[in-house]
Amino acid sequence: MAGIERMNTTRPIRRESDAPVTWYDYHSHYTSRPDHFISGIVRVAPALHSPQLGNQRDLLVYLPPSYHQSHQRYPVIYMHDGQNLFDNATSFAGEWGVDETMEQLAHSSGLEAIIVGIPNAGEARLAEYTPFRDRHLGGGRGDAYLDFIVHTVKPLIDHDFRTLPGRRTTGIMGSSLGGLISLYAFFARGGAFGFAGVMSPSLWFAQEAIFDFVEASAFWPGKLYLDAGTRELGEQPGGRLHRATASRRYYASVRRMKGILVRKGYRPLRDLMHVEEQWAGHSESSWGRRLGPALRFLISEALRQTSG
Repeated sequence: MAGIERMNTTRPIRRESDAPVTWYDYHSHYTSRPDHFISGIVRVAPALHSPQLGNQRDLLVYLPPSYHQSHQRYPVIYMHDGQNLFDNATSFAGEWGVDETMEQLAHSSGLEAIIVGIPNAGEARLAEYTPFRDRHLGGGRGDAYLDFIVHTVKPLIDHDFRTLPGRRTTGIMGSSLGGLISLYAFFARGGAFGFAGVMSPSLWFAQEAIFDFVEASAFWPGKLYLDAGTRELGEQPGGRLHRATASRRYYASVRRMKGILVRKGYRPLRDLMHVEEQWAGHSESSWGRRLGPALRFLISEALRQTSG
């Protein structure tokens, strides 16, 4: 049937890279590593080439529990730092447990979505996740990275899996610099993404250029999840008082962004959810802990679009 996932095929599809793609079962692909563990169904497209960035990376796709028992189509969320999402063995700082969270949401609330994990490109991470150039740190390839998602990854996913490809059922999500690029994407690629999860965003990057950008951007209807912990910089050097002060500045900047979004017309608890977690740090465990409520807020609206 058209649109149903094809396993181990090499049929070319129409997108900006015309190389054929083969999807593998996650465990089959990682047979050399016995410590790999995931929950549910995850497929892998190895070494997907990006014509926009000139590099390659594996692509990971989590499928909902009902995927192979129905003809249903699903919302899609594109998530950054894909190696940290599902499997502790592939992560560089611990896993989020996205697969376990999605399995739990499906069984407890009937909320299902396809999650596309896009691993970062190692040393190129900072450049790809930043839409502006910082005078000290460099960066600034965020638009090319988003072109990769919108023009290479998304057409592949929409072709090979049963997705709901429209804007309102397509989201983007990440943390830290991944949160920064997700917020930027919601406004810069407003025709592609109808919701965004922005966790512990690095709003400080490039002298806080994101604030002027968001203020000047057009209003796009949709949902935004925005959060931070109160100990974001708790592990930084400089003494306890310095770390506490730096953390206050961090979550204060997120509050400032919330204010801008509210003034733009995003209604708290309806269009915008802002969470500030007491004592939470800048870590995968913190983001994984907040993931369930964040996804419930974002996905529930996308699913209503399918029944409306």
